[in-house]
Amino acid sequence: MLTKAPRGTKDVLPSEAYKWQYLENMIREICADFGFKEIRTPGFEHTELFLRGVGESTDIVRKEMYTFNDKSGRSITLKPEGTSPAVRAFVEHNLYAETMPVKIYYITPVYRYERPQSGRLREHHQFGIEMFGSHDALADAEVISVAMTLLNKLGLKNLELNINSIGCPNCRREYNEALKGFLGENIENLCDDCKERYKINPMRVLDCKVESCKRILKDAPLMLNYLCDDCKDHFESLQSYLKEAGFNFVINPRIVRGLDYYTKTAFEIISNDIGAQGTVCGGGRYDGLVEECGGPSVPGVGFGLGLERLLLTIENSGIEIPAPKRPDLFICTIGNEAKKYAFSMATKLRSLGISVEIDNMGRSLKAQMKYANKLNVRYTIILGEDELKNGKVKLKDMDTGEENAIEIDKIYDKISK
Repeated sequence: MLTKAPRGTKDVLPSEAYKWQYLENMIREICADFGFKEIRTPGFEHTELFLRGVGESTDIVRKEMYTFNDKSGRSITLKPEGTSPAVRAFVEHNLYAETMPVKIYYITPVYRYERPQSGRLREHHQFGIEMFGSHDALADAEVISVAMTLLNKLGLKNLELNINSIGCPNCRREYNEALKGFLGENIENLCDDCKERYKINPMRVLDCKVESCKRILKDAPLMLNYLCDDCKDHFESLQSYLKEAGFNFVINPRIVRGLDYYTKTAFEIISNDIGAQGTVCGGGRYDGLVEECGGPSVPGVGFGLGLERLLLTIENSGIEIPAPKRPDLFICTIGNEAKKYAFSMATKLRSLGISVEIDNMGRSLKAQMKYANKLNVRYTIILGEDELKNGKVKLKDMDTGEENAIEIDKIYDKISK
């Protein structure tokens, strides 16, 4: 066990890390374009935050959280999602006193104890954004636009934007009664989890993935038929914004999302290149969450997107992420004096923005050239006693094989050009 990562976790090796860096850099650029600023929250929080924020009826709280008592007996939970910690920070640091809207994003590890599957690990990484302060459906449309912009810029083609409205506490009361009546007639045929959800929060049943439950739920009443005038207007406004901006979408009345804090808008972006688990991004509006977490009444909307799943979708789509920049120069050395000079020279060139590799394994000259070739460097020079004496070296272009004699102190200018 000492040399094996825990089940459901994965090392990101140097051969793969450049893909993560590419993705994270693109995320940061797009967030900057939309005016979102980064927030970083702790890896663990007080358990009550997730009980109140995520909801006790959710699978995350009931089955998946890593919860433990610390040495002072306080119940602590590793972060299972990014929104509740962002809301807690929003309240704790009085960000609601700033000019609205407050627009934040995060790239963070999250932890869920569940069966590891393709694109979903017990420790995985989530990119999420949150916008606080606006009741307008334009905010929902802008949040969706961030996700679609990222996925489109990555080159993903087989995407489907699904939207729904799950109403507000006012119109949801009548719907819950209708849904509870329907479920009550089928209670014996529901799975054990859904029987529990039925008691705590019947809308959670709609999110069940068990095939027998899904067949029953095909005939369940739809929230869209119970929307109050305010929720109906909000949903229609969202559709008009999306249409105006040219976003194609499907109204999917079955989307409820897996968290209790959602109100009004719920959306998912589905990829048809990832297999059965096709949701790449999901989110929606949560107008009561800030207040539920001890803050003032401030509306919010956002999404979460799993980076492992996104990378898997990119791979399945046949999209090539650009390879990392190759080293500019390898300095081959002969003798101790040359090694000293090479180190000094490399230090200076690196300070000027040139990437330089030198041999620190005591290889022969032939082995150094072979290693330089393996590193795919652009140029090599050989530095020995004669070169130090003359102040000149041969700069070899490793792509063409062309060699040019050059003064040592002119190398920076040559490589820069």
